[in-house]
Amino acid sequence: MSLYRDQGIVLRTWKLGESDRIIVILTQDNGKVRAVAKGVRKTRSKFGGRLEPTSHVALQLFRGKGDLGIVTQAETIDRFLNIRSNPDLFSDASSMLEVIDHVAPDESPDPNRYKMLLGALRKLDEKNSPLLVPAFFLKLLDYEGLAPELGFCIKCLDTENLVSVSISEGGVFCNKCQRGRSVSETSIAVMRAILRGGLNQALEVKDMKTVSEIDRIASEAMEFHLERKIRSRRVMDT
Repeated sequence: MSLYRDQGIVLRTWKLGESDRIIVILTQDNGKVRAVAKGVRKTRSKFGGRLEPTSHVALQLFRGKGDLGIVTQAETIDRFLNIRSNPDLFSDASSMLEVIDHVAPDESPDPNRYKMLLGALRKLDEKNSPLLVPAFFLKLLDYEGLAPELGFCIKCLDTENLVSVSISEGGVFCNKCQRGRSVSETSIAVMRAILRGGLNQALEVKDMKTVSEIDRIASEAMEFHLERKIRSRRVMDT
């Protein structure tokens, strides 16, 4: 049993008893942890509002003998006021929290996952792009070794005339081997940019047909590998 300090992002919460909450937090140094925040549902709670989903906080926690720790201190680092005040932005943020919660194992430190989520939330709060969430999904899948192959036809290895993608089969197909969902050359190029260091340029894409196509592919890929629907995701209409 010990006290420790860390910083983290609140992924989700649920009620415990009459005044407490269980908080699931993705921390920088300790991975995903679950802890009880005592008394936070009381009107006079000092840090109840600091421990809501999307909150980025500096924490002091007590590590006990069981699965649940105890939050003893919480100080806000990022408020994400735009996200909290805009239902659409909050929905986008929630979808990222949701997938991280399912991907990250408990108490398995991974600073890169933490940095990816924090960076995405800061971008969302500062300047929203319709491609931000699908780009986050693709980069997270790539980090986990699950991104679809976009560089060549996964049947014949041809690098030209790529016209379709099958998430269940793991990548794109050329016009001779075509199967799965059709995909434009532009969308393939933008997804490659997302995964190959061109994220900032990709986030400037405004063509809604391209955005919608990438959004559907990225969401389908994430749901396929999670083996569940993303409840908070709003897939765009073409």
